[in-house]
Amino acid sequence: MPNTNIMVRRAERKDVPQLAELMKQYMEFYQRPLPEDGKLQDFIVHLLDHPDSGLQFVAESEGELSGFATLYYTFSTLQLKRAAVMNDLFVAADARGRRIGEALFQACLTYVREHHYAYMTWETAHDNHSAQAFYNKMGGQRSDWVVYEIN
Repeated sequence: MPNTNIMVRRAERKDVPQLAELMKQYMEFYQRPLPEDGKLQDFIVHLLDHPDSGLQFVAESEGELSGFATLYYTFSTLQLKRAAVMNDLFVAADARGRRIGEALFQACLTYVREHHYAYMTWETAHDNHSAQAFYNKMGGQRSDWVVYEIN
């Protein structure tokens, strides 16, 4: 089913409560502990108040949010330009199959291109095969770089 009644836009202050609930679903999907009450809202407000550190897009239909994507920023020394990392892309389980993920992805990619960023990267868990298939479908190419993480 197409996303005919879905509007993708940048997150606003009015979205904070619903967006925080979606972000909790995202964390539960990845089986991560939920933060203390208020921490997600504080984080969203931080991004709204400091758009140079990152921004969020939301998918909305009839006043209800059904998905979100988060862009964070870094820099490419090799290209001497800003680069974006799409670290989060999530669509609520009951809204999947409506091409909302594609619309959120396109909003991020359009933003990056319009602002002349060097590139956009995105990441997902090694066992999230559905996200990997989605990124392949969207034209993504596996990087030659290897990502390491230290906790």
